[in-house]
Amino acid sequence: MAEAAMLDTSVAHERHPSQTQRAITQLREMIISNKLLPGSNHLEAELADLLGMSRTPVREAAIILEGQGLVEVKPRRGVRILPVSPADLEEVYTILTELEALSAFQVARQGISPEDLEDMRDYLDEMEDALTEGDRVRWAHADDLFHRKLANMSGNRRLETIVSTYSDQVHRARMLTLQIRPAPHDTIANHRALIDAIEAGEAERARDLHRRHRTAAKDQMIALISSHGFMAL
Repeated sequence: MAEAAMLDTSVAHERHPSQTQRAITQLREMIISNKLLPGSNHLEAELADLLGMSRTPVREAAIILEGQGLVEVKPRRGVRILPVSPADLEEVYTILTELEALSAFQVARQGISPEDLEDMRDYLDEMEDALTEGDRVRWAHADDLFHRKLANMSGNRRLETIVSTYSDQVHRARMLTLQIRPAPHDTIANHRALIDAIEAGEAERARDLHRRHRTAAKDQMIALISSHGFMAL
């Protein structure tokens, strides 16, 4: 699905190289930040006015985002922002957990460069500073960069593309629950342990640490989404 969406993006980019790509980028950001709320419906003309462009690139962007599991395109009825449901999160986290754990394993086995190690530690420092200042949005952004960088370091571009697609869906749920979850200090501790294992070349330990971290995150996220009724949006 992710590879098909990537190919669709390339085709659309050839037809409308600037407008369609801009529509994809802006709509994606509005969806994963919940500026366009889960479950909401929008006419193409409404979205076109919002983005300051014609309906054609908006329509093409919506088709691509539908392939990424973020929207549902309804002929003659516009675009529906797909809700966040426990069942969806269960599926997404199952895939994401295994792929990211594989990334951790591969990076530890092949070795991490000093530059990449510095980047990962910088993300952790940013997360700690953000929590100290009570800025959970800033924390969430740094955490998202940490996870995406982990996939990037694997050197597997298909894996990175799939992880990026599913990370968008997890980020939506994270932003919905950001202010009601416990302070995520344990996340930073888990990430530091992961980086230590990767730096030491302990591939199996790195994979196990990250798998357990993502599984715990999944359980917490699904519990929050369920108990606060977000799946009904």
